[in-house]
Amino acid sequence: MVPFFKTSILLTFTLCVYSCFSQTSNIYQWRGANRDGKYTESNLLKSWKPEGPELLWFSDSVGNGYGSPTITKDKVYINGEIDSIAYLFAFDLKGNLLWKTNCSKEWVKTFPGSRSAPTVADNLVYVCTGLGNMYCFDAINGKKMWSLDMFKDFHGQYIYHGHSESPLVDGNKVFMVPGGKDTSVVAIDRFSGKILWAYKGNGERPAYNSPYIIKLPQRSILVTFTAYTLLGIDANTGELLWTHAQDNVPVAERTLGNGDTHSNTVLYDNGFIYYSEGDGNCAVKLELLNDGKAIKQVWRNKAVDNYMGGFIKIDNYIYSCTNSRRNLVSMDASTGMVTDSLKCGIGTIIMADNMLYYYNQTGKVFLIKPDLSKMEIISSFKINKGTKEHFAHQVISDGKMYIRHGKSLLVYNIKSE
Repeated sequence: MVPFFKTSILLTFTLCVYSCFSQTSNIYQWRGANRDGKYTESNLLKSWKPEGPELLWFSDSVGNGYGSPTITKDKVYINGEIDSIAYLFAFDLKGNLLWKTNCSKEWVKTFPGSRSAPTVADNLVYVCTGLGNMYCFDAINGKKMWSLDMFKDFHGQYIYHGHSESPLVDGNKVFMVPGGKDTSVVAIDRFSGKILWAYKGNGERPAYNSPYIIKLPQRSILVTFTAYTLLGIDANTGELLWTHAQDNVPVAERTLGNGDTHSNTVLYDNGFIYYSEGDGNCAVKLELLNDGKAIKQVWRNKAVDNYMGGFIKIDNYIYSCTNSRRNLVSMDASTGMVTDSLKCGIGTIIMADNMLYYYNQTGKVFLIKPDLSKMEIISSFKINKGTKEHFAHQVISDGKMYIRHGKSLLVYNIKSE
């Protein structure tokens, strides 16, 4: 009894210490600080040599996967699968492995490996596996703080290509989308792992989506997808505020893997929500009304069918790939009309220092100059290390570009001298 009593006091004390930082967290996450693919870097190279930027270091031991790395001020975190087990790896910024910790079994069916990016909030790191397990680890030493199984704990549903949600932290909460019959979306106390609220939903399975938070004076809104619905939920209470149906697939044809892949995180900007879901309604602009309690569709462009490459909004233009036409397009955000296109394949897109970085599924990386409605390819090079598909989103931090290709993590120097 005494050792257990001492352990309980220590755990309680530890959680109290962590909770003191709940409202002032330093968060490092999927697609940058605002989940919008924009990185606040400056003084970066405006062109590359034919062979590409200088390769500073690489690791061939991060395991199978497609999840992007997450970079903090002193560490690189990345998820990977080795021999069917999910691992979280921590490197220093020079590429030295500091530690790796095992989670549980990882997804090894379609496209085996990790599918999401870790989220770091202060000294805690949150990880989701393709089999629907969420873990909270100490970000310094990799010690497990708590874990949840969205299927056993929340009656969640498996999806065709494995759970792919990159955890979202807001204040003392971390969110999950189990897609259960009675727990569609849940908010969890990120320090203890205890459930704070559950939105019951209509029984739809998850949709591979990483959620987004809209901050309004009146409320915070959690925006995410389930299989055939975009949801707006009060992030503090779990109250459903509005929905937006994905009507591309008739109800009678809605089977697992048919029209239920909505991998791109939405964007909120100046009163409007933008999303691009090629397996759903494609490119869409919604107006947020009534203090966030309602929405109205402004336009829809079904030709811009981006499945999982992300998109970038700069001023009044949106840059997105299309899967059917296999190109990169610019769109007028007011009208939804395509204004320019580049034949550079299906890929993922981010932005830094007023330039676009595009990594396509053949392994080619492009540096592109956006000029309002037009785009110009400045430089390109080919990734020559790694395994399997080129699906991971690239990351930029401290003058370096991080690209994950399967078992390999490559780090390039893109800082201008």
